[in-house]
This record gives sequence, C-alpha cells and structure tokens, in this order.
Amino acid sequence: MIGETRQFSLFTDYDIWLFKQGRHFRLYEKMGAHPLSLNGNEGCYFAVWAPHAARVSVMGDFNDWNPDAHVLYPRGDGSGIWEGFVADVRKGVRYKYHVVSQSGYRADKGDPYALLWETPPGTASIVWKLDYSWNDHQWMEDRARRNYLSEPVSVYEVHIGSWRHFENMTFASIGRQLAEYVSGLGFTHVELLPVMEHPFYGSWGYQTTGYFAPTSRYGVPQDFMDFVDIMHQNGIGVILDWVPSHFPTDIHGLVYFDGTHLYEYGDPLMRYHPDWNSYVFDYGKPEVVSYLVSSAFFWLDKYHVDGLRVDAVSSMLYRDYSRKEWSPNVYGGKENLEAIAFLRELNKAVHGSFPGVLMIAEESTAWPLVSRPTYVGGLGFGMKWNMGWMHDTLEYFSKDPVYRKYHHNLITFSFWYVFSENYVLPISHDEVVYGKRSLLNKMPGDWWQKFANLRLLLGYMYGFPGKKLLFMGCEFGQWNEWDHLRPLDWGLTEFETHRGVMRLVKDLNHVYRTEPALHRHDFEHMGLEIVDMSDVEQSVIAFIRKAGEDMVLVVCNFTPVLRYPYLVGVPRPGFWKEIINTDAREYGGSGAGNLGGKHALPKPWHGRPYSLELVLPPLAALYLKHQPTKSDEKKDSTLS
Repeated sequence: MIGETRQFSLFTDYDIWLFKQGRHFRLYEKMGAHPLSLNGNEGCYFAVWAPHAARVSVMGDFNDWNPDAHVLYPRGDGSGIWEGFVADVRKGVRYKYHVVSQSGYRADKGDPYALLWETPPGTASIVWKLDYSWNDHQWMEDRARRNYLSEPVSVYEVHIGSWRHFENMTFASIGRQLAEYVSGLGFTHVELLPVMEHPFYGSWGYQTTGYFAPTSRYGVPQDFMDFVDIMHQNGIGVILDWVPSHFPTDIHGLVYFDGTHLYEYGDPLMRYHPDWNSYVFDYGKPEVVSYLVSSAFFWLDKYHVDGLRVDAVSSMLYRDYSRKEWSPNVYGGKENLEAIAFLRELNKAVHGSFPGVLMIAEESTAWPLVSRPTYVGGLGFGMKWNMGWMHDTLEYFSKDPVYRKYHHNLITFSFWYVFSENYVLPISHDEVVYGKRSLLNKMPGDWWQKFANLRLLLGYMYGFPGKKLLFMGCEFGQWNEWDHLRPLDWGLTEFETHRGVMRLVKDLNHVYRTEPALHRHDFEHMGLEIVDMSDVEQSVIAFIRKAGEDMVLVVCNFTPVLRYPYLVGVPRPGFWKEIINTDAREYGGSGAGNLGGKHALPKPWHGRPYSLELVLPPLAALYLKHQPTKSDEKKDSTLS
C-alpha cells in the first residue's frame, strides 16, 4: 500500500492572493496533479478547490480506489484549496477526488485541472506530464511580431473526428495529412471544433469537462502537441474553439462540485441554460475567473495554439438570452455585468501575455465594440464573426435568381456596417447541419447552376472585406450535410466539377494572400471603394478593394444571364487584368470572360473618369487587377 498523504504545497501566499482576486492566470502550474520528487521520493502532488467540502480525498489505481486511503489537507488560509503529496504515484495512473460536503453530499469528481482523461465512456482523470521537444521556434518568434489585422487570414474549419477516417487515428497522424491538404489549398489557419475532453461525442466538443486536456480519443497530450507542431512547420496557424459559456451536467464534472453550486451560478434563474441543457459559469466568483482565464492561457502557453474562437459570447452578455425567466443585474438591466468584466479581463490578459495571437468572438447580436480595445469601452477581442453577413448572404443565394432583384438589399446591406467591427466572414459547421443542407445544396437551379452559384458565393466572399472561414467539405462542394459520425465524401473529388471548386478555392486563397488590396485594409474604410450597388434589375454589384496604389475591382453577376457589354466605372486608366473568373473552364464554368483583361476607356461612368466594357459571365464573380502603364499615367495626369 502506498504511504499516507504528506502535507506539501506548491502555492505561495502571493498565489493565493491572486487566486482570490481572480488574477491568477496560470493555475495549471499549481492546481491538479503534478508528478514530482519530494525529499528524494517520487510521487504526485494534488491540489483541488472545494471550499465547502468537509473532506476531500484522492483515490485511484494506486490505492484500489479507496476514498479513505489518502485524504488531502485543507489550507488554513480561507482559499478552499485541498492539497497533499502521495508517494509512488506515477504518470499514467487514473484518479478522482472523493468529495464529502459539509451537508453530507458525496461525489467522485474528475480533476478540473486534469491534463488527460480516460477515453469516454470512462470518466477518470489521468496523471500526466507535458514534456515535449518543440520544433516551431521560428514560427513562435515570427508570430509575436505579426499583426493579423492587416494580414491575410483564411481559415479551414475542421471537426477532427469526421474529416477523414483511417486506422490508428491520432492527433499526430491526422495532423500530417491535414497539414499537407490545407497548405496545398492555401489556407493560413485551421480552426478546430473543441478538442477539449468531452463525454458526449455528439456534442462536437461544445460540452466540455476537461478544460485543460485534449480529448484522449486521439491520443495523449504529446500527440496534440505534435499536431500543432506539424501545422506550424507547414506554415499553418491553429485556432481552437473554446467554450467558457457553459458546461455539461455530468456528475463527474464541474457541476455541484463540493456539494454547492461552486462553478455555476447559485441563482436558479441564471445557472441553467435551456439551449444546451447545461450549466452557466458564475463569472462573479474570482476563483472561477482565474480558472477560465488559466484555461485560455494553458492552450496558448503549453500547446502553442495561435488563437481562440470564443463560443456563444452572446449568451454570456445577456442575462435574458433564450430565457423566459431571468434575474436582472444590480441596475435592473439585462446585461451580464460580471461576464462583460470577465471577457475584458480575459482579452487584456491574453493580448498582454501572448502577442500575435487571435481572440475571436462568436457574437450574433448588435453588441457594440466587441472587437475594440477595452480602453475605449470595447470587449477587447481582435475579431468577431460576421453573423449578419453570413445570414443575409446565404438567404440571398437561396433565392432563385429571377427573384433576387426583389432581395437586393440582402447582398448590399453588409457593406454599410462592414467596418463597425473587425469581422471574420464565417461559412461554418452550423450552416451545413441539422436540415440546413450542405452549401452546394442550398443553391437554387439545376446541377450546373448549383455549382455556378457556389463558385460565385466563394468569389463574392473572398472579395468582400474581412477575414475568411470555410468549413470542411465546402471547398469541394459536398452534396450531403455534415455528419459527425462519418467522414467527408472524399470520393466526390474524383469528379471534375468538384475538383473545379477546389481549384477555385486554391486560387482564391492565393490571390487573397498575394494581393495586398484584398487583405491589408480588411477593417478600414480606405480598403473599400463602392462602385455601384444600384443595379437591382440586373442583380449586379461592383466594388474596388484597395491598398495604396494597388486596386482590385470585384464585379458579381448574380443571375444566369451573360451580360455584354456591361460598363463599370473605374478611377484609373490602364490595363485591368482578369485575375479571377469563377466561370472559367478550369473551375467547371462556361468559359465566358474577358480574354485576360480590359483596357480602361476614357468614358466616364459611375462617377469615375474611366470605364471598362466587360463581359459578365453568368452567375460569376470577376476580379480585375489594375496594372498602369507609363503612358496611361501621363494621360491620367493630363486629364486631372
């Protein structure tokens, strides 16, 4: 039998002060299970927060799961932390905390700070170490100097378990295949649906129990480190979905942890969220704030992750979100003041400690200044998903083209608020599941028109100001909705029409990344010049993306009618080279176009001194890059 628990602590008085103030953001270095040597004896130090417990013990493989064998010591400083050292407990053993509350409630709990969990349906935590030799030093140095606001960000969103299926799937083996695929298509980042440990696979990871552990379904922590390392070595950033808004009701998790509503709100009108059948974190407790910010730090620190996409921010901001009954704040309002304070603290802390990382909000309301600094009253996120653009765009594209002129405002409205936030344009997993149909199947018309509409949507999206996000399968036009239980329909990529969509995505990513006009001022007025949004009858729009002297004209024809000649006003003379035509034959289109480009005519149009006489292919987007010549510049100066 392993010896008795020894009194030992990793905490200093300063640690405890920070913890109580909600300012300890590296609790993973103190809490949880830490294999170490004490006075020459190898073993493990355990620490857990349970302020209302009468007794806490640690049990596991090392003591035959006896809840009376190794009782932890309560600290005498009012922190509510129980701790102790148990000799001969090594890496790889399973354990849980047996918690007895002051009211007599008993429960066996997984470790809130566990680095590894049993593969579900097992629920025990596992003692582990995070030793790993990283090979991404250059990437990390470069990242600290990056400003993603003015750089191209093109994200491939992935559900790890259903991207592909093959034998011996681990994070590392998936990473090798995914890195080759994503880099080949030209994406800058992958974004993973939550990889944190979750008991129910069908939650896609959004019901998290292990806020400090990658799911063991695909290996041990080092496998996920290898995944990130592989991505970085291939020039690809890694963004994780992270869920600080709610947690599941599984009894081995955080809920009712010490016989009280410890991590969740005590108020019954606040603690439960009906949308997800889950509990809501109590952001008014400093210790809970420390827990959550420490989780964010953990993934950025220990796993070199490049950003977090924070899920369900709207549900955090409003106390009445999806609730028939709710408790008002201290001023009688519906704003969740403590959640707002938490989000601001989170973003300030992350940006202050990890320069160059992305903090992205999934926020679907008109809450102001989500992606503005906290010192001007914002929430401090770097970017925000543009849910309004996504909803309007997909609704517009679902219309038969003959009716689109009656809904022209759906495709133009987003231009009027495009710079109110730092927006990401998301075509995400939520849009291709639960009866919403795949992206290709949302498109109206016959087989040819569906593909043409899909290519047009992609062309419009990559030309529109904002960073880009595309869910897996959309890049080759999957017919079926996404199903988390089966892999993507990779067999479709054997067909030329689907390969054509992939070629287009690859070329769009290339043009987006190499043309400063298409990304440098994604969030600034100087990056956009609207040419014409008023051609309602023909369902055509035209706008220019700009960066200094670089200009790319984007023209979209949302009907299956070939239009020629179609005049578009431009501000400069010279040759405008056609660099993208979504109707090109190599993409599966009809091949209509402008034979490589057009020279600007000295004919004023759309309030501009020059114009292009274009062929607008059916259901297509054109990109034309301005390429001035010396003679054209002289003409321009003479006219001016």
